[in-house]
Amino acid sequence: MELETFVHHLHFDTEKVAPPDWQVDWEDAPLPYKLYRGLPEIPLNADVPLTLSGREAKAEPSREELGYFLLYVYGLTHYSQIALIEDTEEKGAVSYAQLLRRFVPSGGALYPNELYVYVKLKDTPMGIYHYDAAHHRLLLLREGNYDSYLSRSLGNSCDLSDCFCTVFVSTLFWKNFYKYNNFSYRLQGLDAGVLIGQSLEVANTMGFSSRVCYQFLDRSINHLLGLSDQDESVYAVIPLSVNQNVNSAGNDHNRMEIVSATELCREVPLLEHASYNRSKKVIDYPSLRKFNEASMFETTESFVKIKKDSSVKVSLDSEMILLPFAERFSYDLTSVCRERHSPDIDFMMGQVRQTQLSTLLKETFSFSYQNDLDGTHGNVESPVSLYGSFYNVEGVPNGAYSYDNATHALRRITQGDFREFLQNGLTMPNVNLFQVPLCLHVVGDREHLKKELGYRGYRIQQMEAGILLQRLLLVSCALGMGGHPLLGFDANRCDGLYRINSKEKTSLIQIPVGPYRPRAWLKGSLIS
Repeated sequence: MELETFVHHLHFDTEKVAPPDWQVDWEDAPLPYKLYRGLPEIPLNADVPLTLSGREAKAEPSREELGYFLLYVYGLTHYSQIALIEDTEEKGAVSYAQLLRRFVPSGGALYPNELYVYVKLKDTPMGIYHYDAAHHRLLLLREGNYDSYLSRSLGNSCDLSDCFCTVFVSTLFWKNFYKYNNFSYRLQGLDAGVLIGQSLEVANTMGFSSRVCYQFLDRSINHLLGLSDQDESVYAVIPLSVNQNVNSAGNDHNRMEIVSATELCREVPLLEHASYNRSKKVIDYPSLRKFNEASMFETTESFVKIKKDSSVKVSLDSEMILLPFAERFSYDLTSVCRERHSPDIDFMMGQVRQTQLSTLLKETFSFSYQNDLDGTHGNVESPVSLYGSFYNVEGVPNGAYSYDNATHALRRITQGDFREFLQNGLTMPNVNLFQVPLCLHVVGDREHLKKELGYRGYRIQQMEAGILLQRLLLVSCALGMGGHPLLGFDANRCDGLYRINSKEKTSLIQIPVGPYRPRAWLKGSLIS
């Protein structure tokens, strides 16, 4: 399948990305976490605090703090069992689904990402580790100082000598390909973005500075971590520092130096560690491999800076509803993490106050972050936006709107009740949208930075959508509402509703948000 066709099908003809006879082999499913065998173990403190707080200025970070960070970002946090009513001739037939959950959402709760860390702490041997979420510990993959190697792999865009930890977010393709086939490629980018968003939130709460690097030499990073490009690949790199900012490297000469992945890979020996995923048969995924290879950077010459247009474009051809001023909203991240889940069938209709909507939208966009795409040398604003279909919102007529972050206002696109319209667009109707007052859509450019970054731009757009999504879900929960990310929706239908087809924009993900009833499930915490 040609890559252009593949991208089109991922968004607009999703039934074409998988074979018509595709059957999921549930009995041969992989584990939701990666296991290594025979590696040196570094235990992490299991007595995790129920509240995270800022740290003492200039204090040396510890392994204990790193353990807290990793658990709140991607650790196994609770076990749940949900009763499922089966559609069979036998009345009352019930099956049960048992799931290991984390604080971040994931498509099908499959968690295709893995975390690796380059650690430089006084109480821990310096080197590259895998975060073993199943046992909440670090496994040593490669010992030593790799500041120079990593800095050059990042095009010297960040001074790693000042960072106590560098986090690598990878995608293990088989972990959700076994269920979603080629559609997993879209899920993997969003899942990685949600994980990045959670990393930024936890780092900010703990007083760490962070920076997201989307541009790096893929093969040299994967080689350092001992990953096979055919099975698993790094999507983002996140350096962490206790200083106020994670600064760019100051040596302009080094930043202009062109480095190749092939040259760097020769500097360190190949790793061959044994890992286990449980599946006895792994089906090939040539389209995912082809897309991943087309997205890779071979030399730092491919790295770019993108200058955002800072001018505010005000549209005068639509009705505008100015939202009330929203005071800065604060919440306890750890409490929200423990409470947040995706309500699906548990939504129940209730009126949303205009102050709630105002706070939700303002706070979702209030979180900016440093990244290596920003050509303006500051905290770049999100390249994705929010549109929504609202029903039963105080002071807001039912209809479809876009949110203007610059003016903190809603711009009405069309008036009416579109719950039935959106419900009929679900490919898997596991949410009753008639019970949802806010149905939001993250919207981005159809060309997804292709001109500047090639096919790498697609996965970067999905990750940035995931970052905004995670922020939206956390704020929704803090406001007493639930949010449920959905990819099983008709993007063409939603684009038509918002009249964005002619603007070369498209809906990336759908998020119903609103009040919900307590879920009927058994749930046990894995945090001591």
